[in-house]
Amino acid sequence: MSVEVKELTKVFGQQVAVDHISFSAMKGKITGFLGPNGAGKSTTMKMATSFIPPTSGSILVCGYDVVQQPLEVKKRVGYLPEHNPLYLDMYVHEYLQFVASLHQLKNKSVTRVKEVVGLCGLTSEQNKKIGALSKGYRQRVGIAQTLLHDPEVLILDEPTTGLDPNQIIEIRKLIKELGKDKTVIFSSHILQEVEAICDQVVIINKGKLVANSSVKELLKLNEVSCLHVRFNGVIDVTSLKAIQGITSLQLQPDGSVMIFYEAGFNMQESIMHYAGERKQQLVEMKQIEQNLEGIFRMLTTH
Repeated sequence: MSVEVKELTKVFGQQVAVDHISFSAMKGKITGFLGPNGAGKSTTMKMATSFIPPTSGSILVCGYDVVQQPLEVKKRVGYLPEHNPLYLDMYVHEYLQFVASLHQLKNKSVTRVKEVVGLCGLTSEQNKKIGALSKGYRQRVGIAQTLLHDPEVLILDEPTTGLDPNQIIEIRKLIKELGKDKTVIFSSHILQEVEAICDQVVIINKGKLVANSSVKELLKLNEVSCLHVRFNGVIDVTSLKAIQGITSLQLQPDGSVMIFYEAGFNMQESIMHYAGERKQQLVEMKQIEQNLEGIFRMLTTH
């Protein structure tokens, strides 16, 4: 395993940010690291890069301990934090040469900078100031600097945040290409993106691990059905949730409700019976195809 996390815990004062989580990530695989805001994703990533120490537990990166051997870990990790730290007054090529010097690439720096500029699609922008670039190209610069020392592990914290749809597709293609021969761990709130490019999904909620499997296994093992229902009146959540088979409800802004229920129940019939008993008109009832978004919502909400 390129990254092994065992019983990892991080406590800030009285707050347990990460609570005894364990998972692993392998070379040639892309691992999606998911969770609601404040779940502990960024804290875990910072510990995996030796940026902050864990309170207890361990992380091994390519066999090196993040606490005992931080320099060896940093040699093998490329890290893009959520807020991409760039020197906006520097030119792209100049900045990458500067980062190459920090990694002590020496006589390899010129060749390596040229390689990552081409790989990240920065050839036409390399002589511009970073501050003059669009956010999409700034993200490319951030990814380029993570690749300069040719790390075995890439840890990317929400690399597509704030990008337009075209930029998201381009960065997604780049991450997928990088994942062919590196270990990639990245967090994202775009669940369709995770479902499209990830081999493995790790989900944490309130610091605790709630899922760790392949996307296919996650969808299969947590199989659940979903109905989108709209009545002509106010919904009595308590009585609706009492229907056998329903696991959770989510009220929508337009007054409709998403009903999640165990597979095998004829929920359409149950809802029609429920509406008839209460003399409520059923305006709309539509079966929703289950996907990672639904699974995520079920695992991270009560």
